[in-house]
Order: sequence, then structure tokens, then C-alpha cells
Amino acid sequence: MLIRCIKNGVNMRSSGILLHPSSLPHHGPCGDLGAGAIQFLDWLHKAGVGLWQTLPLHPPGAGFSPYSSHSAFAGAVYLCSLQQFVEQGLLKHDETIPPAHDERIVLDAIQNWKIPLIYKAAQNLLEQTPESIEQWISTQHWVEDWSLFCALQKKYDVHGWQNFPKDLAQRKSKALKKARKELINEMKLEQAAQYLFFKQWERIKKAAADRNIKIVGDMPIFVAADGCDAWTHRHLFRWDKDGNADPLAGAPPDAFSDMGQHWGNPLYNWKEHKKEKFAWWIRRINAELELSDYVRIDHFRGFCAAWEIPRSANGDARKGSWGPSPGRELFTTLQNKWPELPFVAEDLGVITPDVDALRMDYSLMGMKVLQFAFGSYDHMYLPHNFDSPNWACYTGTHDNDTILGWYHHTCGDEQHRFRVYTSSDGHQANWEMIRAAWGSTAKWAITTMQDILGQGSEGRMNVPGEGGGNWSWRAHELPEEAAYRLWSVNETFNRLPKQRTS
Repeated sequence: MLIRCIKNGVNMRSSGILLHPSSLPHHGPCGDLGAGAIQFLDWLHKAGVGLWQTLPLHPPGAGFSPYSSHSAFAGAVYLCSLQQFVEQGLLKHDETIPPAHDERIVLDAIQNWKIPLIYKAAQNLLEQTPESIEQWISTQHWVEDWSLFCALQKKYDVHGWQNFPKDLAQRKSKALKKARKELINEMKLEQAAQYLFFKQWERIKKAAADRNIKIVGDMPIFVAADGCDAWTHRHLFRWDKDGNADPLAGAPPDAFSDMGQHWGNPLYNWKEHKKEKFAWWIRRINAELELSDYVRIDHFRGFCAAWEIPRSANGDARKGSWGPSPGRELFTTLQNKWPELPFVAEDLGVITPDVDALRMDYSLMGMKVLQFAFGSYDHMYLPHNFDSPNWACYTGTHDNDTILGWYHHTCGDEQHRFRVYTSSDGHQANWEMIRAAWGSTAKWAITTMQDILGQGSEGRMNVPGEGGGNWSWRAHELPEEAAYRLWSVNETFNRLPKQRTS
């Protein structure tokens, strides 16, 4: 069964930039949803770019990773703009003068300086206009559970629901009722902070639409074992008799990691999801599409089969095995609600024929990453080998080195093939790779902001499997010259938005 391709722009040639809002230029500890985000949208518009791809916009988890959030629904409040709070009268200007500027994102300053100010603004909002928050809360099915989860973590000074008192961890109704009554003010504060985040993001999404720019979101397939979703919907996940996630999610050895990856997420109890007609997934996808126009589904192959690592393997991902997932039933259900399925399938890593079949049968765009393409001239990721236009062609992703970093560290044979393929000497490998992606038949061509800026390995966002130093890169400028250069590349390869062809 062949389903029609996505409409509304995905079947047109477009280009995009991958940049998380935390990496936007800013004088504070990280980028935010204020003037810097609007300036970036203006830069994209000037460059003739029609797509802004972000990383997940949910609260980051261990190591500041946006892929290990404690909630599949809550927003990353640390991204809120303090300046907007000043303009709203929720904070005073003097309060928002940041600590000393740093080259990279400063997690300590986010946690100890910025987040307390965000909650101060939330408290002031509660005192000024509580009715606006209450109206918003009535439309958000998840926010009461999330606010209680956060309030309990703060009360008991713990991370994760497993460390709550037993009756609360097991969600006994009497204990929950008592906690909601005792922690009502703390819950309202968290709800107000979430309201502020979603209102600021709503402004960014509208500004993008005004500039004919689509937002491409990112949805991790799994959730955190100690997060709110696992706490409130335990029956939808797999646990051992002691209440520990078992088996655990991960990935076998592949191009990203020789040892495989042990993520530690709980795996889904698909029997229960099917029993509920995938209601949790429908709510989750709906929430993602309120944040973005399209959603990249991370680890798409997990919807065919997931890498299951026994808890007894003690974190050794090589000891895992494949376990089946009901991808067709799920995507048929999703298609009944969203006929055009506005998704991009992240189909990297160990891809088997059933994964390709699932993606193609629902006409989902897949991904090609050019950094992996130069092992041979017949590699399926080289543009001349693309079998259809239904791809998003990336120079690299958040998990890759930058192009210049890759070029300087890869083997001589790959460097040689790259130079031959791009008819270049490698001195501007980033722009040559961009031209190769843009010149492909792929519907979408996407690069990172680091590659636009010509960053070396110091610009890498994430090294899979390594715990420290990730997710901290940020830009310090949005060069106008680079925007004009990218506009020219978009014009050359017919990737300008249709009303921007001159």
C-alpha cells in the first residue's frame, strides 16, 4: 500500500538549518526565545532558507541532553527570554544582567541564576493575571501531573519518581490527593512557568510562519525511566518484579559507536498501547505538532524492532537483541488522524529491509548523511545514488563532527574521494559539502549552523556515548555574508521558497 507524499511544502525542494535555541547567540548563559531567535529567523529569511530544525524542546535530562527529558510534553523553561519578562513587567531590568559571558553554554549559570529568575517571573504572573494561566491549564492534559512531579522532586530533594515515598511512587490515590493539597502553590508555580515557555514559543512559531519558515521538531522515540511519563503511565512500559526497567533501550554497534549505545530508557509495553488504541502516542504527536510544523522521529527503526539490553548485561549494549514493535499498526492509527503524516524518519544506524518497507509504505522522508558517504563511490548516501527525492539530505547531524572536523580527522582515502567528488581542494570542505547536499535530488537539504560558520571539532554538539561536555556549543554571530552566500546556493539549486526566487 503506497500512501501519498506529504503536502504543504515537504514535496518541494527546501533547505534548512539545524540549530537548537540554546545555541543561539546571546550575552547570557545560553540562547533563548527572545530577540536572538527573531534575529535568527530574519537571517534564515535573508538566506532563502525555509526550514529551522531544532532538537527536542522538552526539559533536558542527564548531562543537559534534550534526548533524555523527564517529560514528553512539558517545555524547556530554561529557554525563556528574561528580556521578555522585563517587557511584560514580570522582572526588573537590573535583575536580568547576566553573569560573565562564556564561549559555551554555562549550565551552572542556567541552573543557579537563570531558572530562579524564570520562577520569580512565574510567581509575579500568578499574582498579576492568574486567570490567563487557568484558561491555558484547562487545555493541557499533562500539566497537572508534571507540576506535581516537579513539586515532589523539590519537596523530597530527589531526582525521579523511584525516590518518592512508596505510596507516591505507586500513585496511591490517597497519597496523591494529599500531595496535591499540600503542594498546590508549588504546582501552580510550575504551571505558570510552563505557560510562559509555551507563550514565548508560540510567538517564535508565528514569527517563523510570517517569514514562510517551517519549524522541524524532534521527537525521541523513548522516554526517561525516572521521568513523569513513566510515573503516570507505568502500565505502558516494561518493568521487572522490583519495579526496574528491564530490558533497557539502546543501539547495537554502528557508525556512531563501536561499542553500541546503552540509553537506559524503559521499553514500551506494546500490548497495553494497542489495547488503548495508541491514545498516548496520539496525545504525544499532537503535542509535538503544536510546537512544530514537521517532526523528525528519532530512532525510527525502533518502530519495527528495538534493541533490548537485559538489565543483567550491566550496560553492555553488545549483549542486546532485537525485540519487535507494532510500527504498522501505530502509523496506520496516526494516519487516520494526520493523513499526510508530517514526519521525517531518522533511519540511520542498523537498518533492515523491514525498516525501509515501513518508511516507504507510509511515504515518510528518510535521512541521508553525507559524512558517512565517502567510504566508496557506490555508497547509498552519495547524492548520485539516491533512489528517489523522498529524502532529507544532511551534511551532518547533532551526533556528527562538523564538516571541517570530519574532514581533518577522517582517513586519507575518504578525503581523496571527497575532493574528487566535489572537485575541490578541501580548504572549504564545509561549503563544498553544503553544495553537494543542496545539489542532490533530495526534497530537503539541511546543514548545521556550525558548518555555515566553518567551525572545526570545537563546534561539535554531541559525541554519542560520552557523558561530559556535550550540548554546550553556541554561536556568537550570524554573519550577513554567510546568509548571502547561502542564498546564492539556494538559488543555484532551486531551493528558495517559491515567492523568494528573485
